[in-house]
Amino acid sequence: MARWSVRHPWWVLATALMLGALLALAAAGSPARLSNGGYIANGTEATHAEKILKDRFDAGIPDLVLHVRADAPVTDPAVDRAGRELARKAAEQPGVRRVLSYWTVGDSRLLSRDRHAALVTVDLAGGEHVAARRAAALVPRLTGRHGPLRVTATGPAWVMAQATEVSGRELLQAELVGAPLAVLVLLFAFGSLTAALLPAAVGGLAVAGTFAVLRLLTAVMPVSAFASNITTALGFGLAIDYGLFVVTRYREEVTTGIGTAEAIARTMRTAGRTVMYSAATVVICLSTLLLFPLGFLRSLAVAGMSVVALAAATTALVLPALLSVIGTRIDRGDLFAPLRRPRRDGHVSLWHRAARVATARPVPVGGLAALFLVTLALPFAHVRFGVADERVLPARVESHATASRIEREFDLPWNRTLAVVLTDVDAVNQQEQLDAYARRVSALPSVGEVSTAGGVYARGRLTAGPTVGSLLYITRGATWLAVTSSGSPSGDERLVEELRALPAPGPHLVSGRPARLLDTENAILHALPWAAAIVVGSVLLLLFLFTGSVLIPFKAVLMGALSLSASFGVMVHVFQDGHLRGLFGNFTVTGELDTSMPVLIFGAAFALSVDYELFLISRIQEEYRISGDHRASVVAGIARTGRTVTVAAAILAAALFPLVASDIVLLKLFGCGLALAVLVDATVVRGVLVPAFMRLTGHANWWAPRPLAALHRRLSPDRWHRSGDGGVEGVPGPRDTSLTPVTSSAPRPGHLPPRPPR
Repeated sequence: MARWSVRHPWWVLATALMLGALLALAAAGSPARLSNGGYIANGTEATHAEKILKDRFDAGIPDLVLHVRADAPVTDPAVDRAGRELARKAAEQPGVRRVLSYWTVGDSRLLSRDRHAALVTVDLAGGEHVAARRAAALVPRLTGRHGPLRVTATGPAWVMAQATEVSGRELLQAELVGAPLAVLVLLFAFGSLTAALLPAAVGGLAVAGTFAVLRLLTAVMPVSAFASNITTALGFGLAIDYGLFVVTRYREEVTTGIGTAEAIARTMRTAGRTVMYSAATVVICLSTLLLFPLGFLRSLAVAGMSVVALAAATTALVLPALLSVIGTRIDRGDLFAPLRRPRRDGHVSLWHRAARVATARPVPVGGLAALFLVTLALPFAHVRFGVADERVLPARVESHATASRIEREFDLPWNRTLAVVLTDVDAVNQQEQLDAYARRVSALPSVGEVSTAGGVYARGRLTAGPTVGSLLYITRGATWLAVTSSGSPSGDERLVEELRALPAPGPHLVSGRPARLLDTENAILHALPWAAAIVVGSVLLLLFLFTGSVLIPFKAVLMGALSLSASFGVMVHVFQDGHLRGLFGNFTVTGELDTSMPVLIFGAAFALSVDYELFLISRIQEEYRISGDHRASVVAGIARTGRTVTVAAAILAAALFPLVASDIVLLKLFGCGLALAVLVDATVVRGVLVPAFMRLTGHANWWAPRPLAALHRRLSPDRWHRSGDGGVEGVPGPRDTSLTPVTSSAPRPGHLPPRPPR
């Protein structure tokens, strides 16, 4: 691909420019087509029960909850008329299936303790994505002043609508802040404006292509609004990383005095080859998110895979064409030349010194680094998981503020109420069985009260008879119970398990927010071993094909697990326990982490860890083949790539900075967790742990059993390359057909292949 791009640079650049413009036009309006939600596992008992409640009872968790407050009591005639008029107006809106209010059903649970506020619940037609769009159009008509009433809104549909609005606004801020910040890091690393803009161009093309892919995906599947924010940060950072590694290697090759075409060929044969392996690794890691039954993760998986594939393709095709046009002028435009001090002869870089210390004293240095990472990981031992709700938004946002107000003023914990659906029990014909079952349920220690078609039960006895509202629990051949918890929220999941285990008059299903959470956790735990096995197995195979080593792939998995554990521990310490909030901006401490975030960060951070491993190991192996001196090759490899890997991590962190500063806790959590993981991996792991480990394992790093070594030579897709580059200027043409092995088990000292010409 590089040879072809070098032969036709202007054609490639013109095509890339036209394609980029078309992709930008195709992507226009894509944020408006994105939706929110997808944090609940599909196909579970809870979602099945909710479908029955909606289809047969017109019941379930309301999509909208209106908080209505007046200066006078809600029973005041003027307030009563205004409340009934508000409920009637809401029921007449398009897309509304049912409206319940205190004024229409007389349920005391919909009345506040001070009797000056009441609730109106609104059920909307369609799934959660359709409901969110309808809520965005409906809520402005129903909230605000309505005579003596002051109305605000909350509920899942309005939370989704407001989260989509906030994330869209922050996406623009991310583009205005993240991209210039990444370019500044590149300028600081390269010094040259020309060299800095090349990786930025790769990132811009990759992100434009991804937005076009997102626009197409919205036609066939729901795509999370957060996909645009996350893929912009991840894709832009990763694409710049690829461009950075290639441009850095090209500058190094050019300084040897060879021609531009040969420098490009050597660059793509080394750094370019590593980029392809890295892209394959990242795509495989992200593809495992498709195993989880959460729409949020699946949409992010497709978006992330798209941006990585586009970044790799742009690096392989467009970047060589740009380099061939720029040639030796790549260092022009050094903005920091007046400020830079000349480097003294014999200057030794920080990474060179760190590698020498780590390889000289591998046990104490590596042990301290491992102890530091384990200490950071300790808080993850008491992690608690939850599902995203209104608390992911700032406390000032209406849906969050209204939900907090309802929790303070009302006895009804509407987001903790469980529904037990009896699919084959008739509330009229089987009244005695239903009464006995409701008494057993209400006698459970953590149950406050149970509402059924026959009345309200508490502590094992009937406390109130049926009312007009009791008709909500009746349909032909089926009924359901509303169970209110009286214990701590942390015990709600245990209550779900007790209700599912308690004998009932017939088949029964349990739903509600705690049941959703429990089923989602179980679905993730069920898919997690398969996803981890695929990720680890794929990484082991790819690294074996890349290096021909047995030990290095296992070392890469171990180091990635250490850096990830440290990142997860900090996430728990900050976002679950609420420490160090001042460093990350104000946010609501929920006492739990969203269930999907660790899975997403695991896929992305582990892939990036292997990405840095590939760039580091490729250079160490290259040095080892030349010298045969194991320690010297480790030190030289880290000295040559350490700064580049650190800059790559800093660029990705800069691209993630707008997410860390986000008002949405989910985006803040992802940005902080991933940025910390890559920075720790690029410094502590790559700079200290890797050289210490490789020093201890010595020449065994490059060893493979004879059968595996033979298998590597047969399976490695790039085990051979032509010594000529097929007619590229400065390189012998296609008539030179001699073959040279480029990957194998490392040769023994004294049996080394000749050093390639420089």
